[in-house]
Amino acid sequence: MPRVVSPLALVLLLVVALAQPAGASDTATTSSTTTTTQPTTTTTPRHVYVDPLTGLPDPHHLTEHRSALTIKIDNTPQAMPQYGVQEADVVYEEIVEGGITRLAAIFDSQLPTVVGPVRSVRRTDREIVFPIGGIFAFSGGAQYALRSIATAPVKLYDESNSGPAMFRDPNRPVPHNLFANALLLMKKDGVPRPTRPLFTYLAPGQFAHGPKVRAFTVGFEAGYAVTYTWNPSARRWDRSLFGSLEKSANGVQLAPKNVIVMSVNYVGGVGVIDSYAQLVGSGPAEVFTGGVVQHGHWSRSNLYHRTVFTNDQGKVIRLAPGQTWVELLSNTERVTIVPR
Repeated sequence: MPRVVSPLALVLLLVVALAQPAGASDTATTSSTTTTTQPTTTTTPRHVYVDPLTGLPDPHHLTEHRSALTIKIDNTPQAMPQYGVQEADVVYEEIVEGGITRLAAIFDSQLPTVVGPVRSVRRTDREIVFPIGGIFAFSGGAQYALRSIATAPVKLYDESNSGPAMFRDPNRPVPHNLFANALLLMKKDGVPRPTRPLFTYLAPGQFAHGPKVRAFTVGFEAGYAVTYTWNPSARRWDRSLFGSLEKSANGVQLAPKNVIVMSVNYVGGVGVIDSYAQLVGSGPAEVFTGGVVQHGHWSRSNLYHRTVFTNDQGKVIRLAPGQTWVELLSNTERVTIVPR
């Protein structure tokens, strides 16, 4: 049956029609006629959230809602090739007993499901993670090292309490076969969230200035000297270890945007059991970024504060956004630079 509209309803419909602006409708539509008559407007670009540990844009704010995750990684020939290191935001390379080196890789912006091989904690790790907080994953350690890391503001996870977040690869020999799932470890929910920045970064359009560098060698002794070669097309430092380019297990070249070499004192002696890198205080530093070197200093007032890097004029050194490696070189060892 046809619907009968009352006179009152017709009046109301007429009033609404007269009150509605011409061209308005219930759905959002555009046409060539309406766009030409719209007034010109200017839009202010939205602020883009930046990952605190890389200085890179994080438009989805992923790093705003999680803490830092530090994983100890084996760096011996038996550990090669490693998994996940290329996806870390920051990597510290430290000297342990015998003069060999080990990595403390910090993850935030990327969370690979395979990282490692995971190895044990050392006393230097406490000095590294204090201003970072979050989660610290390792394979175990001697009592002196365990007591040390227990004083740091981090949640500790090893094979005994991490569940499926750590696993063994039966195709690799012990102890070089323990691996971590960074995605699962991040769910352990460390603090603070987000983590605090460690470095200061160049703004878009800014470039570092200093002597141009073709390559440089960080002179870790005991066969662990590492060389970085400037790759101008990719604007990164290609890393070589044990005489060849260092690549991850999936074939990705390890190549940070920045390399910071800190000259530090190893309390107790270099390569001695129970020694550690003294990271509170000050000392010389070389910062390699953008194909140049900036000579300067590092300083840190206490364990809770980050390290500040300044040039010879006392200005804070700014890094290129991206991955940064920090080399904790003994003040008895040297950096060799090849200019270009």
